[in-house]
Amino acid sequence: MGRVREIQRLRRRVRIGAPDQSLTQYSGMAAVTELVDRLGMVRLLDAAIGSIKSRDRGFTAGQVLVGMACAQLAGEDFLVGLDRFRTDAAGQVLAAVPGLASTTAAGLARRLSDGQWRAVETGLGNIAAAALDTLAAVAPQRARQLSQTVTIDLDTTDVEVYGRHKRAVAFNHQGQRVGRPHVATWAETATVLAADLMSGRDDPRPHAPELLRRALAALPAPARVGRIRLRADAGYFAGELARAALFADVEFAIGAKRIAPLWRLLDSVPAEGWTDALDMDRAQVAVAEYCPDWWPATTRLLIRRVRLEVSAGQVSADPRARRRRTLHPDQRALPIAELADADQVYGYSFVVTNLDVSTGERAAAVEHWYRHRTSIENMFRDAKHGAALRHLPSGHPEVNTAWMWGALLAASIAGWLHQLTATRSGARLFGHGIRGGQAMIATLRHRLIRVPARLVRHAGELTLRPPPGHQLLDEVLTRIRALPAAS
Repeated sequence: MGRVREIQRLRRRVRIGAPDQSLTQYSGMAAVTELVDRLGMVRLLDAAIGSIKSRDRGFTAGQVLVGMACAQLAGEDFLVGLDRFRTDAAGQVLAAVPGLASTTAAGLARRLSDGQWRAVETGLGNIAAAALDTLAAVAPQRARQLSQTVTIDLDTTDVEVYGRHKRAVAFNHQGQRVGRPHVATWAETATVLAADLMSGRDDPRPHAPELLRRALAALPAPARVGRIRLRADAGYFAGELARAALFADVEFAIGAKRIAPLWRLLDSVPAEGWTDALDMDRAQVAVAEYCPDWWPATTRLLIRRVRLEVSAGQVSADPRARRRRTLHPDQRALPIAELADADQVYGYSFVVTNLDVSTGERAAAVEHWYRHRTSIENMFRDAKHGAALRHLPSGHPEVNTAWMWGALLAASIAGWLHQLTATRSGARLFGHGIRGGQAMIATLRHRLIRVPARLVRHAGELTLRPPPGHQLLDEVLTRIRALPAAS
């Protein structure tokens, strides 16, 4: 009892000493910097973008984008976070781009021309090629698998802003003032290939064919010779994108709007034409002959229906509810009481595709693959809640574009970190997530990046001393340093 009282007295006498400049809260930046250097990210971005200043000193465009990405990986949400990030003296020793200030980054971002913003995609493509070559050196079978079949996802996300004087933003259909990133991703690697920053009133459909062409150009050469497939939701239900995919020798699956001709086709599907869907309870798929005008001649309609239990609350009474809009028009207007008395209530989805759906098994496989189009939603969630794409910090469109690319580059760094440092066991790739999968940025920040440590200089070497129980940094650094450097 006396010992306990002594400890309590000592706690009451705790004093605050002088700040220790050898402590950093960003010890995991050592792993991010090592990966950035191994892949030559800054060098490849600068080679593609070119010079943005007349004098060869200070920061380059590649350093600005990588510096923004690293600050967002560390949890900084605003441009001023670059200033907070660089006040960590020990952390700056570990940073990929030390000393980058918010005013410097914003000023340099405004120097990039439209052509140089397009060249960022070329730099990202070169980074992807370097990462794929590095992966081929340590895991050739996995690199071949990534190159054999490539999935490109197209989608947009709205980023709400509140400043009345911000330019290149507009009100969307929900009355929110937003910017709209339009992104093409390489689904298998969870990385970005191409992107535009549009306003809230811009329709992505006219821009989609050009975005697809740029995404294909950004793919590494080994991936361009394999099988390439495109996924897009019903917001891209237009023949221009389908024709662009056909001319580029890309197979497509595009969501279709629930229009009257499709409901009429649904009534013609025989009862034996339905096949059970894969990994989805009470779901079935069927195929119908449907080819809209000016679409490729091999286009077919893939239909999925999911049986809904009205008594279990799976259908809302609100006619504006998203699931209720998937009901057949004859049932959509019925009140809940009458729906509950119906023998069968289904929600329907339609996909137009030129993939092989000639048999029920193949149709189910295509629907199962298309259902995983939501991987791009995970990318957006990671870029918003893991990085800082949930807002656009400046009134200048160029600075907001740089901020968008910083968030997308942060998500791509997390994707390549998973591909290059995860371990394979059977068919599964074990990463650094809580359940052994690919870790989201927020998880990486908690487990790897934002871990306090002491940086010790001794005998010409730097040593990080993390707190007990944090071995992930040592494990990841060991795997990155075993990788060959990009040429």
